[in-house]
Amino acid sequence: MILDRPGAFLGKLLGRATGKEPDEDADEQTGTPVSDVWLVVGLGNPGPSYAGHRHNVGYLVVDVLAERMGASLRAHKSGRAEVVEGRLGAVGPQTPRVVLARARSYMNETGGAVSTLANFYRVLPERIVAVHDELDIPFGALRVKRGGGDNGHNGLRSMRASLGTGDFHRVRVGVGRPAGRQDPADFLLSNFSSAERKELDLNVVEAADAVESLVADGLEKTQQRFNR
Repeated sequence: MILDRPGAFLGKLLGRATGKEPDEDADEQTGTPVSDVWLVVGLGNPGPSYAGHRHNVGYLVVDVLAERMGASLRAHKSGRAEVVEGRLGAVGPQTPRVVLARARSYMNETGGAVSTLANFYRVLPERIVAVHDELDIPFGALRVKRGGGDNGHNGLRSMRASLGTGDFHRVRVGVGRPAGRQDPADFLLSNFSSAERKELDLNVVEAADAVESLVADGLEKTQQRFNR
């Protein structure tokens, strides 16, 4: 199910469209109502000049998930991100409610957009998933975890600063480290090699599968299936 109008999904969740009681709980510490939505954020840099870079693999994964939802990302009312709102997975009453997002800011400023969306959709950090490139994982592999540091990743560092915690989920897509003495930053801001591009589509699809598994089946089952 897709609701094209940004914000309409939230209104339905909270019962504003039907007059029903809001489908939400409250944060135990603040008492603020929170929803059962998952916020899945693909990390990357906006603009066509960055589109094929290793650093933008998170964008590619979100694009695949949006295709599975049957819709395209559209500007969020905040102007800080592009989003798709709907359900992800097999159709049914238990299908997870998900907001897919890509920040419109550069990687090192991602956190501002993520915190804005988290506040708007009333999503707690433990229901946020960051999909991002990872130098310390070989190309073709991925890892799923919750919490941890930023390991030098500017997008994760920005998210931790803006959210005030690193206690969110991460789908870490391996891009490997550069050979020789190439600077890692230059490596990330370069296109995948011709050999890598032959496998890239499969890697991105597997990462999208991991996101679906995480929001539907939880962290432990997802780690057992995908971490290797």
